Amino acid sequence: MSPLNLAINIGSTNRQDIVTGMTAAEREALVRPYADLSETQKKLISRLENDLDLNQRQIRAALEILGEANILPENYGTKLVDIAERFKSLQEIASTLPGDSHKTTALKAKAQEAIKAGELAEADALLAQVETEQRRFLDLLAANAAETSAERGEIALTRLRYTDAAKHFANAAGTFPPDSTHEDRRIGYLEREASALYQQGDEFGVNGALLSAIERYKRLVEMMTSERVPLDWARTQMNLGNALATLGERESGTVKLEEAVVAYRAALKDMTRARVPLDWAITQNNLGNALLELGERESGTARLEEAVEAYREALEERTRERVPLQWAMTQNNLGNALQTLGERESGMAKLEEAVAAYRAALQELTRERAPLQWATTQNNLGAALRVLGERESGTARLEEAVVAFREALQEWTRERVPLQWAWTQMNLGHALRVLGERESGTVKLEEAVSAYREALKEMTREAAPHWHDIAQRNLASCLVLLEQRRRS
Repeated sequence: MSPLNLAINIGSTNRQDIVTGMTAAEREALVRPYADLSETQKKLISRLENDLDLNQRQIRAALEILGEANILPENYGTKLVDIAERFKSLQEIASTLPGDSHKTTALKAKAQEAIKAGELAEADALLAQVETEQRRFLDLLAANAAETSAERGEIALTRLRYTDAAKHFANAAGTFPPDSTHEDRRIGYLEREASALYQQGDEFGVNGALLSAIERYKRLVEMMTSERVPLDWARTQMNLGNALATLGERESGTVKLEEAVVAYRAALKDMTRARVPLDWAITQNNLGNALLELGERESGTARLEEAVEAYREALEERTRERVPLQWAMTQNNLGNALQTLGERESGMAKLEEAVAAYRAALQELTRERAPLQWATTQNNLGAALRVLGERESGTARLEEAVVAFREALQEWTRERVPLQWAWTQMNLGHALRVLGERESGTVKLEEAVSAYREALKEMTREAAPHWHDIAQRNLASCLVLLEQRRRS
Protein backbone atom coordinates (compact mmCIF):
# COMPACT_ATOMS: atom_id res chain seq x y z
CA MET A 1 0.00 0.00 0.00
CA SER A 2 1.43 3.37 -0.95
CA PRO A 3 1.98 5.79 1.93
CA LEU A 4 -0.25 8.25 0.02
CA ASN A 5 -3.22 5.96 0.56
CA LEU A 6 -2.71 5.38 4.29
CA ALA A 7 -5.44 6.63 6.60
CA ILE A 8 -3.21 8.53 9.05
CA ASN A 9 -4.73 9.83 12.29
CA ILE A 10 -1.97 10.77 14.71
CA GLY A 11 -4.14 12.36 17.38
CA SER A 12 -4.65 16.02 18.02
CA THR A 13 -2.27 18.10 20.09
CA ASN A 14 -2.53 21.86 20.22
CA ARG A 15 -5.00 22.77 17.43
CA GLN A 16 -3.31 26.09 16.72
CA ASP A 17 -0.08 24.24 15.88
CA ILE A 18 -1.69 21.84 13.36
CA VAL A 19 -0.11 21.82 9.89
CA THR A 20 -3.51 22.37 8.26
CA GLY A 21 -3.83 25.96 7.13
CA MET A 22 -0.08 26.32 6.55
CA THR A 23 0.61 29.09 4.05
CA ALA A 24 2.52 28.43 0.85
CA ALA A 25 5.47 30.40 2.23
CA GLU A 26 5.48 28.37 5.46
CA ARG A 27 5.27 25.16 3.49
CA GLU A 28 8.13 26.24 1.29
CA ALA A 29 10.24 27.14 4.32
CA LEU A 30 9.47 23.76 5.86
CA VAL A 31 10.62 21.74 2.87
CA ARG A 32 13.37 24.06 1.64
CA PRO A 33 16.14 22.01 3.32
CA TYR A 34 14.88 19.06 1.28
CA ALA A 35 14.82 20.72 -2.13
CA ASP A 36 16.13 17.61 -3.81
CA LEU A 37 12.91 15.68 -3.06
CA SER A 38 10.98 14.32 -6.00
CA GLU A 39 7.71 15.95 -6.93
CA THR A 40 5.83 12.89 -5.62
CA GLN A 41 7.57 13.19 -2.23
CA LYS A 42 6.86 16.91 -2.08
CA LYS A 43 3.23 16.19 -2.77
CA LEU A 44 3.28 13.69 0.09
CA ILE A 45 4.52 16.35 2.50
CA SER A 46 1.91 18.73 1.15
CA ARG A 47 -0.87 16.19 1.75
CA LEU A 48 0.40 15.38 5.23
CA GLU A 49 -0.74 18.83 6.34
CA ASN A 50 -4.27 17.52 6.03
CA ASP A 51 -3.74 13.88 7.10
CA LEU A 52 -1.29 14.14 10.00
CA ASP A 53 -2.42 15.49 13.31
CA LEU A 54 1.08 16.77 14.10
CA ASN A 55 2.17 20.32 14.78
CA GLN A 56 4.67 22.18 12.68
CA ARG A 57 7.54 21.58 15.08
CA GLN A 58 6.94 17.84 14.97
CA ILE A 59 6.80 17.81 11.17
CA ARG A 60 10.06 19.75 11.06
CA ALA A 61 11.61 17.34 13.60
CA ALA A 62 10.54 14.39 11.46
CA LEU A 63 12.14 15.91 8.37
CA GLU A 64 15.34 16.65 10.32
CA ILE A 65 15.43 13.07 11.50
CA LEU A 66 15.23 11.91 7.90
CA GLY A 67 18.09 14.20 6.92
CA GLU A 68 20.33 13.22 9.85
CA ALA A 69 19.77 9.53 9.17
CA ASN A 70 20.86 9.93 5.54
CA ILE A 71 17.68 8.30 4.27
CA LEU A 72 17.62 7.96 0.49
CA PRO A 73 15.17 10.44 -1.10
CA GLU A 74 13.12 7.66 -2.64
CA ASN A 75 12.44 6.28 0.86
CA TYR A 76 11.41 9.61 2.40
CA GLY A 77 7.70 9.02 2.00
CA THR A 78 7.62 5.65 3.76
CA LYS A 79 9.96 6.74 6.53
CA LEU A 80 8.09 9.98 7.10
CA VAL A 81 4.88 8.03 7.70
CA ASP A 82 6.80 5.67 10.06
CA ILE A 83 8.11 8.60 12.05
CA ALA A 84 4.66 10.18 12.15
CA GLU A 85 3.20 7.00 13.59
CA ARG A 86 5.97 6.87 16.16
CA PHE A 87 5.24 10.45 17.14
CA LYS A 88 1.68 9.34 17.78
CA SER A 89 2.88 6.62 20.15
CA LEU A 90 5.19 9.15 21.81
CA GLN A 91 2.17 11.19 22.75
CA GLU A 92 1.21 8.36 25.11
CA ILE A 93 4.53 7.85 26.88
CA ALA A 94 5.88 9.62 29.96
CA SER A 95 2.46 9.44 31.58
CA THR A 96 2.21 9.55 35.35
CA LEU A 97 2.08 6.15 37.07
CA PRO A 98 0.93 5.17 40.56
CA GLY A 99 3.75 5.64 43.01
CA ASP A 100 5.55 8.33 41.01
CA SER A 101 7.16 10.97 43.20
CA HIS A 102 6.48 14.68 42.73
CA LYS A 103 9.89 15.05 41.11
CA THR A 104 9.25 12.19 38.69
CA THR A 105 5.82 13.55 37.78
CA ALA A 106 7.27 16.99 37.03
CA LEU A 107 10.05 15.55 34.87
CA LYS A 108 7.56 13.46 32.91
CA ALA A 109 5.40 16.54 32.25
CA LYS A 110 8.43 18.37 30.87
CA ALA A 111 9.27 15.37 28.70
CA GLN A 112 5.75 15.40 27.24
CA GLU A 113 6.10 19.10 26.42
CA ALA A 114 9.43 18.40 24.73
CA ILE A 115 7.82 15.66 22.61
CA LYS A 116 5.05 18.04 21.55
CA ALA A 117 7.73 20.52 20.57
CA GLY A 118 9.58 17.90 18.55
CA GLU A 119 12.58 18.17 20.90
CA LEU A 120 13.26 14.45 21.19
CA ALA A 121 16.84 14.88 22.46
CA GLU A 122 15.53 17.05 25.30
CA ALA A 123 12.74 14.53 26.00
CA ASP A 124 15.31 11.73 26.17
CA ALA A 125 17.47 13.73 28.58
CA LEU A 126 14.46 14.38 30.82
CA LEU A 127 13.46 10.71 30.79
CA ALA A 128 17.06 9.85 31.69
CA GLN A 129 16.55 11.94 34.82
CA VAL A 130 13.27 10.11 35.45
CA GLU A 131 15.10 6.80 35.09
CA THR A 132 17.79 7.90 37.56
CA GLU A 133 15.14 9.00 40.04
CA GLN A 134 13.22 5.74 39.66
CA ARG A 135 16.36 3.62 40.04
CA ARG A 136 17.22 5.57 43.17
CA PHE A 137 13.75 4.82 44.49
CA LEU A 138 14.04 1.16 43.51
CA ASP A 139 17.43 1.02 45.19
CA LEU A 140 15.87 2.40 48.35
CA LEU A 141 13.05 -0.14 48.15
CA ALA A 142 15.58 -2.93 47.64
CA ALA A 143 17.60 -1.77 50.63
CA ASN A 144 14.46 -1.66 52.76
CA ALA A 145 13.38 -5.11 51.57
CA ALA A 146 16.83 -6.49 52.40
CA GLU A 147 16.67 -5.04 55.90
CA THR A 148 13.22 -6.55 56.39
CA SER A 149 14.61 -9.97 55.45
CA ALA A 150 17.45 -9.42 57.92
CA GLU A 151 14.97 -8.47 60.64
CA ARG A 152 13.14 -11.73 60.03
CA GLY A 153 16.50 -13.41 60.43
CA GLU A 154 16.98 -11.76 63.81
CA ILE A 155 13.57 -13.02 64.92
CA ALA A 156 14.48 -16.54 63.76
CA LEU A 157 17.75 -16.33 65.74
CA THR A 158 15.81 -15.37 68.84
CA ARG A 159 13.63 -18.45 68.30
CA LEU A 160 16.78 -20.59 67.88
CA ARG A 161 15.70 -21.39 64.31
CA TYR A 162 19.15 -20.92 62.89
CA THR A 163 18.48 -22.54 59.51
CA ASP A 164 15.57 -20.17 58.90
CA ALA A 165 17.70 -17.26 60.03
CA ALA A 166 20.45 -18.20 57.58
CA LYS A 167 17.91 -18.26 54.73
CA HIS A 168 16.60 -14.81 55.66
CA PHE A 169 20.10 -13.35 55.79
CA ALA A 170 20.92 -15.00 52.46
CA ASN A 171 17.80 -13.45 50.94
CA ALA A 172 18.86 -10.06 52.28
CA ALA A 173 22.31 -10.43 50.72
CA GLY A 174 20.81 -11.64 47.44
CA THR A 175 18.90 -8.39 47.07
CA PHE A 176 22.11 -6.66 46.00
CA PRO A 177 24.40 -7.64 43.11
CA PRO A 178 28.13 -8.02 43.87
CA ASP A 179 30.19 -4.82 43.90
CA SER A 180 27.15 -2.55 44.10
CA THR A 181 27.01 0.57 46.25
CA HIS A 182 25.62 -1.71 48.97
CA GLU A 183 28.56 -4.11 48.95
CA ASP A 184 29.38 -3.57 52.62
CA ARG A 185 25.77 -4.30 53.60
CA ARG A 186 25.73 -7.39 51.37
CA ILE A 187 28.89 -8.70 53.03
CA GLY A 188 27.40 -7.98 56.45
CA TYR A 189 24.33 -10.07 55.63
CA LEU A 190 26.54 -12.89 54.33
CA GLU A 191 28.48 -12.81 57.60
CA ARG A 192 25.25 -13.15 59.55
CA GLU A 193 24.19 -16.05 57.33
CA ALA A 194 27.47 -17.83 58.00
CA SER A 195 27.14 -17.16 61.74
CA ALA A 196 23.61 -18.62 61.82
CA LEU A 197 24.79 -21.73 60.00
CA TYR A 198 27.64 -22.07 62.48
CA GLN A 199 25.24 -21.84 65.42
CA GLN A 200 23.02 -24.51 63.87
CA GLY A 201 25.98 -26.82 63.46
CA ASP A 202 27.55 -26.02 66.82
CA GLU A 203 24.49 -26.16 69.05
CA PHE A 204 22.49 -28.90 67.32
CA GLY A 205 25.30 -31.11 66.04
CA VAL A 206 24.48 -30.59 62.34
CA ASN A 207 27.76 -31.13 60.50
CA GLY A 208 26.24 -30.14 57.16
CA ALA A 209 25.51 -26.70 58.58
CA LEU A 210 29.12 -26.40 59.74
CA LEU A 211 30.37 -27.32 56.27
CA SER A 212 28.12 -24.64 54.80
CA ALA A 213 29.40 -22.10 57.31
CA ILE A 214 33.01 -22.99 56.47
CA GLU A 215 32.34 -22.57 52.75
CA ARG A 216 30.77 -19.15 53.31
CA TYR A 217 33.53 -17.94 55.62
CA LYS A 218 36.14 -18.93 53.06
CA ARG A 219 34.27 -16.93 50.43
CA LEU A 220 34.06 -13.95 52.77
CA VAL A 221 37.82 -14.08 53.42
CA GLU A 222 38.38 -13.80 49.67
CA MET A 223 35.86 -10.99 49.29
CA MET A 224 37.28 -8.84 52.11
CA THR A 225 41.07 -9.18 51.72
CA SER A 226 43.56 -8.24 54.41
CA GLU A 227 44.72 -5.16 52.51
CA ARG A 228 41.28 -3.54 52.21
CA VAL A 229 39.71 -4.25 55.62
CA PRO A 230 42.37 -5.91 57.81
CA LEU A 231 40.39 -6.17 61.05
CA ASP A 232 37.18 -7.42 59.40
CA TRP A 233 39.24 -9.92 57.44
CA ALA A 234 40.99 -11.06 60.64
CA ARG A 235 37.69 -11.51 62.48
CA THR A 236 36.34 -13.56 59.59
CA GLN A 237 39.48 -15.70 59.72
CA MET A 238 38.79 -16.24 63.42
CA ASN A 239 35.18 -17.22 62.70
CA LEU A 240 36.39 -19.59 59.99
CA GLY A 241 38.75 -21.10 62.53
CA ASN A 242 35.86 -21.59 64.97
CA ALA A 243 33.76 -23.46 62.40
CA LEU A 244 36.71 -25.60 61.33
CA ALA A 245 37.65 -26.39 64.93
CA THR A 246 34.08 -27.35 65.88
CA LEU A 247 33.80 -29.73 62.95
CA GLY A 248 37.33 -30.99 63.51
CA GLU A 249 36.47 -31.97 67.08
CA ARG A 250 33.80 -34.32 65.72
CA GLU A 251 35.93 -35.94 63.04
CA SER A 252 38.45 -38.68 63.64
CA GLY A 253 41.13 -37.02 61.51
CA THR A 254 43.02 -33.79 62.14
CA VAL A 255 42.66 -31.97 58.79
CA LYS A 256 39.99 -29.52 59.92
CA LEU A 257 41.81 -28.83 63.19
CA GLU A 258 45.04 -28.09 61.35
CA GLU A 259 43.12 -25.72 59.08
CA ALA A 260 41.65 -24.04 62.14
CA VAL A 261 45.12 -23.40 63.58
CA VAL A 262 46.18 -21.86 60.26
CA ALA A 263 43.09 -19.61 60.26
CA TYR A 264 43.68 -18.43 63.83
CA ARG A 265 47.36 -17.69 63.19
CA ALA A 266 46.38 -15.75 60.07
CA ALA A 267 43.90 -13.71 62.10
CA LEU A 268 46.57 -12.84 64.67
CA LYS A 269 48.71 -11.16 61.99
CA ASP A 270 46.25 -8.28 61.79
CA MET A 271 44.43 -8.74 65.09
CA THR A 272 47.42 -7.75 67.22
CA ARG A 273 47.49 -7.24 70.99
CA ALA A 274 48.44 -3.56 70.57
CA ARG A 275 45.65 -2.91 68.09
CA VAL A 276 42.68 -4.83 69.52
CA PRO A 277 43.77 -6.43 72.81
CA LEU A 278 40.50 -8.19 73.69
CA ASP A 279 39.95 -9.57 70.18
CA TRP A 280 43.57 -10.71 70.19
CA ALA A 281 42.92 -12.49 73.50
CA ILE A 282 39.79 -14.18 72.11
CA THR A 283 41.77 -15.48 69.16
CA GLN A 284 44.58 -16.69 71.41
CA ASN A 285 41.99 -18.53 73.50
CA ASN A 286 40.44 -20.14 70.42
CA LEU A 287 43.86 -21.05 69.04
CA GLY A 288 44.55 -22.74 72.36
CA ASN A 289 41.35 -24.76 71.97
CA ALA A 290 42.36 -26.06 68.54
CA LEU A 291 45.88 -26.86 69.71
CA LEU A 292 44.47 -28.66 72.73
CA GLU A 293 42.24 -30.83 70.57
CA LEU A 294 45.17 -31.67 68.30
CA GLY A 295 47.36 -32.37 71.34
CA GLU A 296 44.80 -34.79 72.73
CA ARG A 297 45.05 -36.82 69.51
CA GLU A 298 48.86 -36.90 69.44
CA SER A 299 51.18 -38.92 71.65
CA GLY A 300 53.53 -36.05 72.39
CA THR A 301 52.97 -32.95 74.48
CA ALA A 302 54.19 -30.18 72.14
CA ARG A 303 50.73 -29.09 71.05
CA LEU A 304 49.48 -29.20 74.63
CA GLU A 305 52.33 -26.99 75.77
CA GLU A 306 51.49 -24.57 72.96
CA ALA A 307 47.87 -24.58 74.08
CA VAL A 308 48.85 -23.75 77.68
CA GLU A 309 51.00 -20.89 76.36
CA ALA A 310 48.14 -19.55 74.22
CA TYR A 311 45.73 -19.60 77.19
CA ARG A 312 48.21 -17.85 79.47
CA GLU A 313 48.72 -15.23 76.75
CA ALA A 314 44.98 -14.69 76.53
CA LEU A 315 44.73 -14.25 80.31
CA GLU A 316 47.13 -11.30 80.08
CA GLU A 317 44.27 -9.29 78.57
CA ARG A 318 41.29 -11.37 79.65
CA THR A 319 41.62 -10.45 83.30
CA ARG A 320 38.99 -11.16 85.95
CA GLU A 321 38.59 -7.44 86.68
CA ARG A 322 38.16 -6.49 83.04
CA VAL A 323 36.05 -9.32 81.60
CA PRO A 324 35.18 -11.74 84.43
CA LEU A 325 33.17 -14.27 82.42
CA GLN A 326 35.71 -14.45 79.59
CA TRP A 327 38.49 -14.76 82.16
CA ALA A 328 36.62 -17.65 83.72
CA MET A 329 36.14 -19.42 80.38
CA THR A 330 39.84 -19.15 79.60
CA GLN A 331 40.61 -20.47 83.08
CA ASN A 332 38.38 -23.41 82.22
CA ASN A 333 40.24 -23.97 78.96
CA LEU A 334 43.59 -23.70 80.68
CA GLY A 335 42.36 -26.34 83.08
CA ASN A 336 41.58 -28.60 80.11
CA ALA A 337 45.12 -28.31 78.73
CA LEU A 338 46.69 -28.83 82.15
CA GLN A 339 44.44 -31.83 82.77
CA THR A 340 45.45 -33.47 79.48
CA LEU A 341 49.12 -32.85 80.24
CA GLY A 342 48.57 -34.22 83.74
CA GLU A 343 47.04 -37.40 82.37
CA ARG A 344 50.28 -38.06 80.45
CA GLU A 345 52.51 -37.47 83.46
CA SER A 346 52.98 -39.80 86.37
CA GLY A 347 52.69 -37.10 89.01
CA MET A 348 49.67 -35.15 90.20
CA ALA A 349 50.91 -31.54 89.83
CA LYS A 350 49.32 -30.70 86.50
CA LEU A 351 46.04 -32.33 87.53
CA GLU A 352 45.95 -30.35 90.73
CA GLU A 353 46.62 -27.17 88.72
CA ALA A 354 43.74 -28.13 86.46
CA VAL A 355 41.35 -28.58 89.40
CA ALA A 356 42.45 -25.21 90.76
CA ALA A 357 41.81 -23.57 87.37
CA TYR A 358 38.31 -25.07 87.17
CA ARG A 359 37.40 -24.02 90.70
CA ALA A 360 38.65 -20.51 89.91
CA ALA A 361 36.46 -20.42 86.82
CA LEU A 362 33.39 -21.46 88.83
CA GLN A 363 33.79 -18.38 91.01
CA GLU A 364 32.50 -16.34 88.06
CA LEU A 365 30.73 -19.01 85.99
CA THR A 366 27.81 -19.55 88.33
CA ARG A 367 24.75 -21.51 87.30
CA GLU A 368 22.52 -18.45 87.63
CA ARG A 369 24.83 -16.22 85.64
CA ALA A 370 25.97 -18.53 82.83
CA PRO A 371 24.21 -21.91 83.08
CA LEU A 372 25.71 -23.59 80.01
CA GLN A 373 29.25 -22.42 80.75
CA TRP A 374 28.78 -23.47 84.38
CA ALA A 375 27.79 -26.93 83.15
CA THR A 376 30.86 -27.04 80.90
CA THR A 377 33.18 -26.29 83.77
CA GLN A 378 31.41 -28.74 86.10
CA ASN A 379 31.91 -31.44 83.47
CA ASN A 380 35.60 -30.59 83.11
CA LEU A 381 36.12 -30.42 86.85
CA GLY A 382 34.54 -33.85 87.10
CA ALA A 383 36.95 -35.20 84.48
CA ALA A 384 40.03 -33.92 86.37
CA LEU A 385 38.71 -35.25 89.66
CA ARG A 386 38.06 -38.63 88.04
CA VAL A 387 41.68 -38.90 86.84
CA LEU A 388 42.97 -37.91 90.27
CA GLY A 389 40.59 -40.44 91.81
CA GLU A 390 41.93 -43.18 89.57
CA ARG A 391 45.43 -42.48 90.88
CA GLU A 392 44.39 -42.50 94.51
CA SER A 393 43.40 -45.51 96.57
CA GLY A 394 40.24 -44.04 98.02
CA THR A 395 36.96 -43.08 96.35
CA ALA A 396 36.50 -39.49 97.55
CA ARG A 397 37.69 -37.85 94.33
CA LEU A 398 35.63 -40.25 92.25
CA GLU A 399 32.51 -39.46 94.26
CA GLU A 400 33.20 -35.76 93.76
CA ALA A 401 33.53 -36.40 90.04
CA VAL A 402 30.16 -38.14 89.87
CA VAL A 403 28.55 -35.20 91.67
CA ALA A 404 30.15 -32.74 89.23
CA PHE A 405 28.91 -34.70 86.19
CA ARG A 406 25.39 -34.94 87.54
CA GLU A 407 25.45 -31.21 88.21
CA ALA A 408 26.48 -30.55 84.62
CA LEU A 409 23.60 -32.66 83.28
CA GLN A 410 21.09 -30.37 84.96
CA GLU A 411 21.89 -27.71 82.35
CA TRP A 412 23.48 -29.78 79.58
CA THR A 413 20.20 -31.49 78.67
CA ARG A 414 19.71 -33.68 75.63
CA GLU A 415 17.11 -31.31 74.18
CA ARG A 416 19.25 -28.24 74.64
CA VAL A 417 22.78 -29.39 73.71
CA PRO A 418 22.58 -33.03 72.58
CA LEU A 419 26.27 -33.67 71.90
CA GLN A 420 27.45 -32.03 75.13
CA TRP A 421 24.83 -34.02 77.03
CA ALA A 422 26.16 -37.20 75.44
CA TRP A 423 29.75 -36.25 76.24
CA THR A 424 28.90 -35.75 79.92
CA GLN A 425 26.99 -39.04 80.00
CA MET A 426 30.14 -40.76 78.75
CA ASN A 427 32.28 -39.02 81.39
CA LEU A 428 29.80 -40.01 84.06
CA GLY A 429 30.08 -43.57 82.79
CA HIS A 430 33.88 -43.45 83.25
CA ALA A 431 33.65 -42.34 86.88
CA LEU A 432 30.93 -44.87 87.72
CA ARG A 433 32.90 -47.67 86.10
CA VAL A 434 36.02 -46.93 88.19
CA LEU A 435 33.89 -46.76 91.34
CA GLY A 436 32.24 -50.03 90.30
CA GLU A 437 35.61 -51.68 89.91
CA ARG A 438 36.45 -50.76 93.55
CA GLU A 439 33.16 -51.95 94.98
CA SER A 440 31.95 -55.48 95.45
CA GLY A 441 28.47 -55.03 94.01
CA THR A 442 27.24 -54.30 90.47
CA VAL A 443 25.23 -51.11 91.08
CA LYS A 444 27.88 -48.65 89.89
CA LEU A 445 28.81 -50.81 86.89
CA GLU A 446 25.17 -51.04 85.85
CA GLU A 447 24.85 -47.27 86.16
CA ALA A 448 27.98 -46.90 84.01
CA VAL A 449 26.51 -49.13 81.29
CA SER A 450 23.34 -47.07 81.34
CA ALA A 451 25.35 -43.82 81.01
CA TYR A 452 27.34 -45.14 78.04
CA ARG A 453 24.16 -46.25 76.29
CA GLU A 454 22.62 -42.84 76.87
CA ALA A 455 25.69 -41.19 75.34
CA LEU A 456 25.44 -43.33 72.19
CA LYS A 457 21.92 -42.05 71.53
CA GLU A 458 23.46 -38.77 70.36
CA MET A 459 27.05 -39.81 69.73
CA THR A 460 26.17 -41.52 66.48
CA ARG A 461 28.70 -42.46 63.85
CA GLU A 462 27.24 -39.80 61.57
CA ALA A 463 27.21 -36.97 64.11
CA ALA A 464 30.51 -37.60 65.92
CA PRO A 465 32.43 -40.62 64.57
CA HIS A 466 35.49 -40.08 66.80
CA TRP A 467 33.53 -39.99 70.05
CA HIS A 468 31.15 -42.69 68.85
CA ASP A 469 34.02 -45.15 68.56
CA ILE A 470 35.32 -44.23 72.03
CA ALA A 471 31.88 -44.62 73.61
CA GLN A 472 31.39 -48.00 71.93
CA ARG A 473 34.71 -49.26 73.28
CA ASN A 474 33.92 -48.00 76.76
CA LEU A 475 30.51 -49.65 76.73
CA ALA A 476 31.97 -52.94 75.53
CA SER A 477 34.65 -53.04 78.24
CA CYS A 478 32.17 -52.10 80.95
CA LEU A 479 29.79 -54.87 79.86
CA VAL A 480 32.65 -57.36 80.17
CA LEU A 481 33.41 -56.13 83.69
CA LEU A 482 29.76 -56.30 84.66
CA GLU A 483 29.42 -59.85 83.37
CA GLN A 484 32.55 -60.92 85.22
CA ARG A 485 31.26 -59.35 88.44
CA ARG A 486 27.92 -61.12 88.10
CA ARG A 487 29.65 -64.46 87.67
CA SER A 488 31.97 -64.00 90.65
